Amino acid sequence: MSATPSAPTRITHLVGHRAWQGEPGRTSEVCNPATGEVTGTLDLASAETVGEVVAVAREAAREWGRASLARRVRALFAFRQLLVEHTDEIARAITAEHGKTHDDAVAEIGRGLEVVEFACGIPQLLKGGFSEGVSTDVDAFSILQPLGVVGVISPFNFPAMVPLWFVPIAVATGNAVVIKPSEKDPTAVNLIADLWRGAGVPDGVVNVVHGDKEAVDALLDHPDVKAISFVGSTPVARHVYERGVAAGKRVQALGGAKNHMLVLPDADLDLAADAAVSAGYGAAGERCMAISVVLATESIADELVARIVERTRTLRVGDGSGDVDMGPLVTRAHLDKVTGYVEAGVEAGAELVVDGREGAEALGPGYFLGPTLFDRVTPRMSIYTDEIFGPVLSVVRVASFDEGLQLINDNPYGNGTAIFTHDGGAARRFQHEVEVGMVGINVPIPTPMAYYSFGGWKSSLFGDTHAHGIEGVHFFTRTKAVTQRWPDPSHGGLDLGFPTNG
Repeated sequence: MSATPSAPTRITHLVGHRAWQGEPGRTSEVCNPATGEVTGTLDLASAETVGEVVAVAREAAREWGRASLARRVRALFAFRQLLVEHTDEIARAITAEHGKTHDDAVAEIGRGLEVVEFACGIPQLLKGGFSEGVSTDVDAFSILQPLGVVGVISPFNFPAMVPLWFVPIAVATGNAVVIKPSEKDPTAVNLIADLWRGAGVPDGVVNVVHGDKEAVDALLDHPDVKAISFVGSTPVARHVYERGVAAGKRVQALGGAKNHMLVLPDADLDLAADAAVSAGYGAAGERCMAISVVLATESIADELVARIVERTRTLRVGDGSGDVDMGPLVTRAHLDKVTGYVEAGVEAGAELVVDGREGAEALGPGYFLGPTLFDRVTPRMSIYTDEIFGPVLSVVRVASFDEGLQLINDNPYGNGTAIFTHDGGAARRFQHEVEVGMVGINVPIPTPMAYYSFGGWKSSLFGDTHAHGIEGVHFFTRTKAVTQRWPDPSHGGLDLGFPTNG
């Protein structure tokens, strides 16, 4: 006899380190994408609920913004240790709600941990400037101060890493944070937010509000939210940026991508094939830094495609909690969208070399699609122009380096790109001329370390500020310039003349 499925768990907002006690007007379901089972019922916030959470954060920001750097750093180090200790628990929640493999979830948290460690050095990063004697007995200096309440709106594909790009730096610089995670996989953020309590930050410094567009727009419109950090699709990023800026906020809105990998004739083809498979199919292609287009020069295209095919045959697809290489897509709707692109590619005349739909149903009721490979794709096909966000890799054959570079630069997205070659001159020219924010040379996913900043160009970024690194510190602070005079007791009395730099 099969076991009776357990009742879905209620998942609600975290306000001041406590579960929200209200009654939700609306809810949504959270599912395990490997089984299709409903595992949670998520409270969706109204604009009124968002206002309640922001009010709590505003009060906490007043205290935390005055806290000493030493106190903040102690909290950051304590949080870092708690995050290490709870990595496995958080990773299991990610796998259960997102579908990615456990190892991939652990690696995601590890990349977020790098930002926490970067934020632990915040005293060095918040040092202002000082100039003595800019005028007679006058000194000038600058200080960096927190904004107050900031919002973080994060996507489903990295439910732990993306919030960890922003929240540690916002907290370290003295702000209070309201996080709005994806409603598809919300539990990881709740678990991480609870660690801030154990790290000793005051109630209300880190809060979580769950919801959909209504909650997003409420954060964008609320006058007490001073800045918004967002990662997601380009259409939503544009909406977040335009509405947030119209409300007078700072906004960094990271959008979608269509990342190309250019393979030149002198490249190590085994290295290039390994890179194409790992960067194209890791996390089922649900990465904004995934390689979705391989630009193969004609002389090596047949051989490169053959090596990619050989590697796809070894990939194990299944429940991410098991011993597999690739898990399911996040929802049934997203699976239908991605398979729709596969059908569109076939209809457009692309050569379907590996069909990930084959055998997917045998994997169970989850949202599975195996690695899919198209060859002889042209730039007018939808599988080339659109961000598919699934395990679909397209090979476009190009005649030369120049043709490949031009295709990349003509693309409306500019998130990440890569080149595979042994020619240092070609690589140097590529890194200089390519119109993309993050470049890999024989590196397929050029995600920068935490002390550099993450972000693309063109339609992959709205706003001027990238995530984490020193740009992240500047985003969550504002500069104040102070000019002071401590006159000598013998200054000689009043002088109503116009001040000069004597």
